Amino acid sequence: MTTELLSPPVKTKNTLQFVPELVYFEPDSLHYPKGRRIHEWAVSLGLPIRMTSSHNRITGFPGDSDSEKYKIAKRTLVVGVRKTLKFDTSKPSAEYAIPIATGCMGHCHYCYLQTTLGAKPYIRVYVNMDDVLDAARGYITEREPEVTRFEAACTSDPVGLEHITGSLKELIEFMGEQPLGRLRFVTKFHHVDSLLDARHNGNTRFRFSVNADYVIRHFEPATSTFAERIEAAGKVARAGYPLGFIIAPIIWHDGWEDGYSALLEKLRAAVPEEASDGLTFELIQHRFTKTAKTVILQRYPKTKLEMDEAKRKYKWGRWGQGKYVYPDEQAHALREFITERIFEQFPQAKIEYFT
Repeated sequence: MTTELLSPPVKTKNTLQFVPELVYFEPDSLHYPKGRRIHEWAVSLGLPIRMTSSHNRITGFPGDSDSEKYKIAKRTLVVGVRKTLKFDTSKPSAEYAIPIATGCMGHCHYCYLQTTLGAKPYIRVYVNMDDVLDAARGYITEREPEVTRFEAACTSDPVGLEHITGSLKELIEFMGEQPLGRLRFVTKFHHVDSLLDARHNGNTRFRFSVNADYVIRHFEPATSTFAERIEAAGKVARAGYPLGFIIAPIIWHDGWEDGYSALLEKLRAAVPEEASDGLTFELIQHRFTKTAKTVILQRYPKTKLEMDEAKRKYKWGRWGQGKYVYPDEQAHALREFITERIFEQFPQAKIEYFT
């Protein structure tokens, strides 16, 4: 890994790359080239730097309300060593989640990380990538001769952190060398230029999270615009990456038919012809738990997100925890309508699942 300073933040069009307001380092992270490089970057930008004994125990964020403390935590970067190298499963997207970061700088009201990360919404990046890649190699070997897929965006948006860590490119090029390894990740950010020359060998599927204008406008602050995302999708398609789109969460709202029709029409106009073959879609309806509703309303008290249990169907999850989804009639209407619009615009596309 190069020891040169990381690039300063770059503003491209509307969205500035993430720069933390506070950076913590575990002492051991500075024993790694990546850790020292991030430290030099933080110093060069004049960012406040503190030390911590553990990347999992950052507390005492300032603020007079939960909302204020949460916003400050989301602007905090913690640089540490990943000690847990047992990968979680990641169905239906992949066999395993590969951990290169935890936390996201976006402020999507509906995000499951609201409850998954709980009181730890700050952003953690890991400097011991060799250990992570060795663990991935072990999982690939265990499943031979089957192909093993890894999801890199279960707990973070790695594209939004790539200008700080460089870890995603390392992971892409590692998977490019694995005959039986495949990588997948999804992003709401458009800062992809540093990944376009990666030696991916077609083994990484680059997916973009997209949605109707209503959803992006009201529920996805601090992310790239729709126009920026689809422009970036064109770039990665021309760089030879297999391309996919996740439409999530699909939200029932006034004018939803027009909104999702317009979404697919805009995608058709922007996606290069060479990306149409092998294009994938994943469709996820909006859902929430009672815990998530409480947390979301604390952090985004003015949210327009509809979370009325009386309008929903209660569905038990795999781990014994239930969630509120749309009633069958609404879910069927969403699935049927969006599926038809996808195949109108992309006859060769594959819809991997609707959930």
